[in-house]
Amino acid sequence: MRLSTKSRFAVTAMIDMGLRQHQGPVSLAAISQRQHISISYLEQLFSKMRQHGLVDSTRGPGGGYTLNRDANHISVADIINAVNSPDGKEQISTDAEQNGYVSTEELWSNLNQKMEDHMQSISLHSLIADQLSKGMNLPTNNSPRRGVFTQKPTSSVTTKAPNSVFALGKHLINSH
Repeated sequence: MRLSTKSRFAVTAMIDMGLRQHQGPVSLAAISQRQHISISYLEQLFSKMRQHGLVDSTRGPGGGYTLNRDANHISVADIINAVNSPDGKEQISTDAEQNGYVSTEELWSNLNQKMEDHMQSISLHSLIADQLSKGMNLPTNNSPRRGVFTQKPTSSVTTKAPNSVFALGKHLINSH
């Protein structure tokens, strides 16, 4: 298991999506804006996670990504393994073995297994719950307010001015 920037970004993006998925599909553009991760990088990550069955995509307006299974059944290890290519075993040359190279393969293998077991024990749901317990504020609506909708409605204006030429004439006659 490789703990890389790629895996860190993938876990961050999945937490972000998990926090907002009850509002519908979450767009990569929205995740990109909130987490400061480039959209093209997110596309690569989510493509791999979709191939591994972690997320599902919806096309079209209002489209985006949703979790393909319950957050309780997605572990951090699942996310990391989805975005990282499997590592090949390190090849030790026969010359290195003959010259007294000490193999530490068992040490690294044991450490890797311990990390894998620990990451497997952490669910995406627990990370989402942790963010919510820290008081993360989520907007109640997924759609951004744009254009005239961003302005607060103004109160209606009432005037005492006449609304036509005839009313103006009548007003002038009555005022003198």
